[in-house]
Amino acid sequence: MDKSMTSGKPLTLIIKFVIPIFFGFIFQQLYNMVDTIIVGHFVSPGALAAVGSTGTIMFMFIGLASGLTTGYTVLISQKYGASDLEGTRRAFVNAILLSAISVLVLTVISVSLMHPLLHVMQTPADIYDDAYAYIITICGGSVTIVFYNLLAASLRAIGNSRTPLYFLIIAVVLNIILDLVFIISFGLGTMGAALATDISQGTSAVLSFIYIYKKVDVLRPKRSDWRLDPVYSAKQLNVGVPMSLQFGITASGTMVMQAAINSFGSVAVTGFTAASKVTNLMTAGMPSIGQAMAAYVGQNYGYGNLDRIRQGTRDALKISVIYSVVNGILSVLLLPYIIVLFFDSGVDISVYMPYARTYCIWCSLFYIPLAMIFIYRNTMQGCGWGKTALMLGISELFARLACAITAMELHNFTFAAGADAIAWIVAGVLSYFLYRFVISSEEKRKIRAQSEIRHDDV
Repeated sequence: MDKSMTSGKPLTLIIKFVIPIFFGFIFQQLYNMVDTIIVGHFVSPGALAAVGSTGTIMFMFIGLASGLTTGYTVLISQKYGASDLEGTRRAFVNAILLSAISVLVLTVISVSLMHPLLHVMQTPADIYDDAYAYIITICGGSVTIVFYNLLAASLRAIGNSRTPLYFLIIAVVLNIILDLVFIISFGLGTMGAALATDISQGTSAVLSFIYIYKKVDVLRPKRSDWRLDPVYSAKQLNVGVPMSLQFGITASGTMVMQAAINSFGSVAVTGFTAASKVTNLMTAGMPSIGQAMAAYVGQNYGYGNLDRIRQGTRDALKISVIYSVVNGILSVLLLPYIIVLFFDSGVDISVYMPYARTYCIWCSLFYIPLAMIFIYRNTMQGCGWGKTALMLGISELFARLACAITAMELHNFTFAAGADAIAWIVAGVLSYFLYRFVISSEEKRKIRAQSEIRHDDV
């Protein structure tokens, strides 16, 4: 099911490739929503707030590891686009070994720092124990999440976006079943929701590896491949480390934002948590197109066709603008109908709605710059320019920091809720100019290389 994206109409290729990824992200968001819905219904609104209050910490530590693994797979798509099948396989095995080392280090760090982080983020005392139980269990099982993401990204790098969707659907169904068993039958509360996530993602990771080993010749490891290659490691770390740091820096900004939200109490945290789940669901198409661009650009960069990269980027932006406008409107209109799913029938939703509505409106107005970030960042990473992601992360950090500090100084929830939107505007504009710089630099590099070849021929 692997497919080359170096020929054919870019728009058609991208749309066909992105559809399974999009449904995968929808299932992923439903997966996360089910956790919060079941916790909200069968534990308490406070437990729902506890899960939400740890979201930025989870994003940081899982993002650090996943950023590394996603960066590692860029070389896979480049080797595949260049028709270097041996190099494709070796890059895949090297990515597995680097990911194993990365996740071990990050798991130890995350578990060690969890109590201090929850205190720094001003986690309300009435939800602290539930928050700690949830996030420490997630971090303890982060190896399962990382390796599913690595294996899914590796399949997408060679043009297979359907198989990861099938395994994700299995994970979603299993997660729902385990949520009900652990939370309702065993009474494990927020820790049960985290255990369900770890086990279901681990199952998908194992199934993905079995599939690759049995069905995907171009990725199937050989016994002699199981060693770190210094050259491949340098290339993969050159893209993976900046991407990881970008996730870490961006997450640092969202943690500051979450601290500002937490300062308004557990009611505000609960409203924000529910609204953020709705926003994540409505923006699922944006990271989907971003992942499609990473594979598309990586293959065409390996093939040496910058014109196709430019055309594909323009087509992806057109799709994203339409998607952003439509879903921005739907986010606001559907919020009151979706948010009720998170609470038991006896809960007064009107208490949480002002906080949820404020955050949702802020975000929906600025979906377009968010879409730009995903497109341009993944395009640049597909070309091997990992450090641009780091620059975007820094810009988001300072934007969120400014909003969060202002919110806490003025004790104004509107400023705290607007931190994401302001960060998207800043990083979206910067991503456009960085993209132009990268493409211009690659064109000059290509001209120099062609000139040197002609000179050698003479």
